[in-house]
Amino acid sequence: MRVLITGGAGFIGSHVTAWLLKRGDEVICLDNFNDYYDPQRKRRNIEPFLERPGYSLHEGDIRSLEDLQAVFGASPIDKVLHIAAMAGVRYSIQHPELYAAVNVTGTTNVLEIARRHNVRNFVFASSSSVYGARSEAPFRESEMADCPISPYAATKRAAELLTFTYHHLYGLNCTSLRFFTVYGPKGRPDMAPYLFTRWIFEGKELTMFGDGSSRRDYTYIDDIVAGVVAALDADLPFEIINLGNSRTVSLNEFISVVEDAVGKRANVVSVNTQPGDVPLTSADIRKAQDLLGYSPQTDIREGMNRFVTWYRREVLGQSA
Repeated sequence: MRVLITGGAGFIGSHVTAWLLKRGDEVICLDNFNDYYDPQRKRRNIEPFLERPGYSLHEGDIRSLEDLQAVFGASPIDKVLHIAAMAGVRYSIQHPELYAAVNVTGTTNVLEIARRHNVRNFVFASSSSVYGARSEAPFRESEMADCPISPYAATKRAAELLTFTYHHLYGLNCTSLRFFTVYGPKGRPDMAPYLFTRWIFEGKELTMFGDGSSRRDYTYIDDIVAGVVAALDADLPFEIINLGNSRTVSLNEFISVVEDAVGKRANVVSVNTQPGDVPLTSADIRKAQDLLGYSPQTDIREGMNRFVTWYRREVLGQSA
């Protein structure tokens, strides 16, 4: 099959690309290489694919219908994996208009072009942040998600609603996947797994927001990719599905895991919780198990050991 991946040069997109190419699918990557973090990281992500048969790169922006039309006009596209977005809760509070433009208007554009070109399946990368500040676990897809506490979360929920609209109006198969704190090799440098690892290696203060009791459902990249590919293959009419590990880890415990993986103690400094942060994420994955055969395999210690091994090699230039 021929798959368009928007945001295909990023962390998750490049991992999905590798999986699809390995099994013989064709991948069209659309990315604007924005500077939310160093765009050279994204270019390094896709460098191994540039000469591979079945891979093509288009530099463009989902806010531009012209850019999207150029991609869809170049060759037939069977399925779309829409990952392109402005990420990050705290940055969204400072730049809400940017998040609305990219995550809402941009998603509308991708949906519109996809339905005009009779795409068979549209898979959207959503976020556990849509659940808001909940204390009861686990989070189920059947529960209301109408109280997002950051512009990022609100735009992700709005995009989910748009997928239903396009399914209802045009019969477009749409699946929204709610990702729960994805980490692993090539992970985003603004997220805790990367930041904590870097700070501990460098002997810098590790900033901990709150008292360390907040809990996250950390999901290793290989498990996320397996769920994403299953959703692409399934061609479900319309679904919203959690993709998590289903085991929560406290912030204090997570810091301890990173310390053990690095082999050094952290210099932890506690500061106040930031606006937009939620105290808990916890995925009920029964729906993913039933519909996608989803079965996460990687616990937090194994996953962070793999990440730190990658960090030593690719970032620090150390041999194994």
